[in-house]
Amino acid sequence: MKTRWYKDAVIYQIYPRSFCDGNGDGIGDIRGIVSKLDYIKSLGVDAVWLSPVYKSPNDDNGYDISDYRDIMDEFGTLDDWKEMVKGMHERGIKLIMDLVVNHTSDEHKWFIESRKNNSEYRDYYIWQKGRGKNGKKPPNNWKSSFVGPAWEYDKESGEWYLHLFSKKQPDLNWDNPKVRQEVADICNYWFDLGVDGFRCDVITYISKKEGYPNGSASYTVGPHYHEYIHELNERSFSKYDSMTVGEAIGITPDNATESIDESVGEMDTVFSFDHMQIDYKYGFLPAKFNLVKYKNILARWQSLPKTCQPTIYLENHDQPRCLPRFVGDYKDKREKAGMSLATAMMFLRATPYIYQGQEIGMTNCHFEEEEFKDIASLRVFELVKKICPILMPYVKKVMNRRARDHARTPMQWSADKYAGFSTAEPWMKVNPNYKEINVEDSEKREDSLLNYYRKAIRYRKGNEVIIKGGFELVYPEDKRIFAYMREYNGKKILVIANYKNKTVKFRVPEKLLYTDCKLVLSNYADAPQKLDNMTLREYEALVYELD
Repeated sequence: MKTRWYKDAVIYQIYPRSFCDGNGDGIGDIRGIVSKLDYIKSLGVDAVWLSPVYKSPNDDNGYDISDYRDIMDEFGTLDDWKEMVKGMHERGIKLIMDLVVNHTSDEHKWFIESRKNNSEYRDYYIWQKGRGKNGKKPPNNWKSSFVGPAWEYDKESGEWYLHLFSKKQPDLNWDNPKVRQEVADICNYWFDLGVDGFRCDVITYISKKEGYPNGSASYTVGPHYHEYIHELNERSFSKYDSMTVGEAIGITPDNATESIDESVGEMDTVFSFDHMQIDYKYGFLPAKFNLVKYKNILARWQSLPKTCQPTIYLENHDQPRCLPRFVGDYKDKREKAGMSLATAMMFLRATPYIYQGQEIGMTNCHFEEEEFKDIASLRVFELVKKICPILMPYVKKVMNRRARDHARTPMQWSADKYAGFSTAEPWMKVNPNYKEINVEDSEKREDSLLNYYRKAIRYRKGNEVIIKGGFELVYPEDKRIFAYMREYNGKKILVIANYKNKTVKFRVPEKLLYTDCKLVLSNYADAPQKLDNMTLREYEALVYELD
């Protein structure tokens, strides 16, 4: 029976390679996660989303899977994994695994066999004849997310295979019913081992238009997407008290009910991208953050029926750190800025996701060109050097603001060597600010960002106004303040967050002026107990219960 526990849950994302190294080889692993389970419990979170730990050649750090039923050697063994799950469940923490089934690794046994024209696995992947003389041009104009064509020519079979990501990540052919059954079997395998749900990687790419016409719209929320996800839900997800969240490019507030309404039997929730795209120009160049657009996008998700559960996140393994992105030059107010962002995020009607290090205010890291590790970064540099090397200084500047590498620097546990992440040199650069920004220091200070997250999570837990209440923006056109009302059964909560590193005047709406209130959360010790017109200090955040 589905309890829909995720509606009252806060979820913590772990990127295992960068979380904690348990065996001293410089790479985060499952033993490292086990050693930090008490810390995770102390946050008050309900579940962990674990980025891929399956067998993988690591072309894309685990998102290229060669065996869905075993653990990558660098991360440990299946027995280590079972111990981790047992430890999580003993602490009341659920586990959400990453389900990467739009594609596999080219080293998966299915693909190795698929390269043979007469193999039973040939139709597990998408093979097409090329265009032009002798078929030496790709079948269409689709581009890989990692730069270049989305097709790779295979001399052995004389055809092209599709890879919407790296050429070592061939796309599965979901039109083949055998593939869909394989995926359901994989899900059930992990459910039976104790998994509580899945985050479904680029799931809206699984259905491609027949004939593979030009244009990326031909593979985003394709013609059979809903049919295939509904089928997977029937064969797997619905059989367990699980939760699923889809990485859902193409799903917006306008069409979300078709995918996540409880009546449709598909995904439980999705990650939206629209609120993370407003500070980009042309889809990839950094632009100034626009708080008004940001608030209005989130308000549209809040307006969905109560049978649809939104999500909210500020960081993940694919995004740079949130502080410089959303609040500008925070200078010496890093933690206050982090508290303001946390306040606005945590009390929406949504399932909040906190990415490792976000709770202590980890920041972007400056990288020299040779220090970037992510395949996406490396492909960008490769392409620019090839077509326009004069742009390299600008591109390096852009990547030092927006590369995925920023989220993958090792977790900063202490001021010890290598930030307490490992006893050996880590696989990736440690941010030099680890001596000032780390868990050990944050634990010592009651007024730290870490302890503020704990307070916010405690207040949110079981709060019906937050879980079920309506939503109304206060001053939606204000460029400096994110404020909103939540209301349920006559109870109200007012959330106020200053997004600026300067004082800002806040005028209480007339309908709230004479309301009795109680201050329940603030990031300044001397915050006003009474709700009245006020001057908000730098990044000041306030939460009032109204009667």
